[in-house]
Amino acid sequence: MERIPALAISQVVKSFRAHQALKGVDVRVNEGGIFGLLGPNGAGKTTLIRMLTGITAPDAGSISFFGTPLTRAHIAQIGYLPEERGLYKSMRVGEQALYFAQLRGMQRQAAEKRLRVWFEKLEVEGWWNREVADLSKGMAQKVQFIIAVLHEPRLLILDEPFSGFDPINAQRVRDAVIELKEKQGTTVLLSTHDMGSVEELCDEVALLNRGEVILDGPVHALREQARDGRFTLRFRGTIMEFTVAIGASAELIQVLHSESTVGEHEVMLRLSPEGDIASWLHWISGEVKVVACTPWQPSMRDVFIETVENRESNSMPS
Repeated sequence: MERIPALAISQVVKSFRAHQALKGVDVRVNEGGIFGLLGPNGAGKTTLIRMLTGITAPDAGSISFFGTPLTRAHIAQIGYLPEERGLYKSMRVGEQALYFAQLRGMQRQAAEKRLRVWFEKLEVEGWWNREVADLSKGMAQKVQFIIAVLHEPRLLILDEPFSGFDPINAQRVRDAVIELKEKQGTTVLLSTHDMGSVEELCDEVALLNRGEVILDGPVHALREQARDGRFTLRFRGTIMEFTVAIGASAELIQVLHSESTVGEHEVMLRLSPEGDIASWLHWISGEVKVVACTPWQPSMRDVFIETVENRESNSMPS
């Protein structure tokens, strides 16, 4: 039996005057996972997030929340950390956090108890009675993250949650996100340009470009698909000799690294479709001195850039 998704976004369209921000977007976010919403600036990510948080509505299409049409009544079950940070600078940190908790329907005593736990976990406890204006950018961001998760939402939307953090605090927040997923079953929608975080955190992703989903699926499957039979080879000799040796048996895609002092080079190759890498490697070892050969494992950054660039080049008029 197929599980009901946390979010089912179907053929969503949104225009602002002459600009079509979303063009029939389909996205399915499974419950209890971390889903990456990726795309270059202007791709439509912010527009989609604003629909999920009730700020705007689609012109066409539908959005369902755990099997029912999304309405403003569901907002209480959603936590949202926007990219544009905003806290009232004249309020004290603890009082402001309590204020937002009560806006989400929490009782003051229960909210304070839960806040104290989170403040300690993210090392903000010493700031409870300080004014927000005294917070550094990273500290203010941790406070806003706590406010977003305090009411234990079913869906947590994080828009660039790691920007402005030093590596230690960024990892603390990543660990907190993983804990929310594993211990509370929170579904997380993560919008970010930080591809390292995507690889570390996300189960699945969707890549938007110019208002359309151009790639989606499990992270490991997309990385394997993007590998496209490519591998790296380190050898001794000259590039010219190597190019002559391989002939048409393999495609030389890129010279990755050269150490001219020892005559060693690393290249990226792709075999012809009928080629067998074990047989080919045995053969080429008789032509050049092979030092190492490994399958190329693209990063999500590689997947992101290559997919967008291919889409852009294919959309250019011939």
